[in-house]
Amino acid sequence: MVFTRFKKTLKAKLILPAIILVAIGTVVAVFIGYRRVSNAPELLLASIKTGADLSIGKIRQTSTRNGKKQWSLEAKSADYMENEKKVILKDLSVTFFLENQDEVYLVADRGILHTGTNDIEFSGNVVVRNKQYRLKTENLAYENDKRIITCNVPLRITGDKAELAANSASYDLNADKIVMTGNVDATISAKSALF
Repeated sequence: MVFTRFKKTLKAKLILPAIILVAIGTVVAVFIGYRRVSNAPELLLASIKTGADLSIGKIRQTSTRNGKKQWSLEAKSADYMENEKKVILKDLSVTFFLENQDEVYLVADRGILHTGTNDIEFSGNVVVRNKQYRLKTENLAYENDKRIITCNVPLRITGDKAELAANSASYDLNADKIVMTGNVDATISAKSALF
């Protein structure tokens, strides 16, 4: 019994100094971190995006019209510019929902979502794909009211039975129809049932 009481007293004497050491270590770590940032404020400023009213890590947004999903967007990061009514997006993917229940997928390195209209500009390694085809380009834009994707730079479309290239194109999501213009070049597989 005396031995048990001695053990409890020894534990209490060891726990108190351990707690004090942890508290002192925490204070020292905070002090050193504060000194480092106060001596080099550019470290703190570098983590804040210039001109952004709000910066967040991951974003997900869905646009609906008359109770139906129009598109769903995900991005790795977003910088909201309230005065300019836009959101700068990085590493984004968008799923467009069609009337016939099909989906069209888009990925890009960067994007600008205009918050007043829900129009979106995409740039950098832009890829649009559906069940049959894959479109690759560097820039394109989505007009939300008309549900039209417009590309005014060279693009290439590939599929199992055809390859197409053009200087520009527009894709009407409501009609699920693409119109290509300017130096249109097509290669169609002899195995396709064209005739």
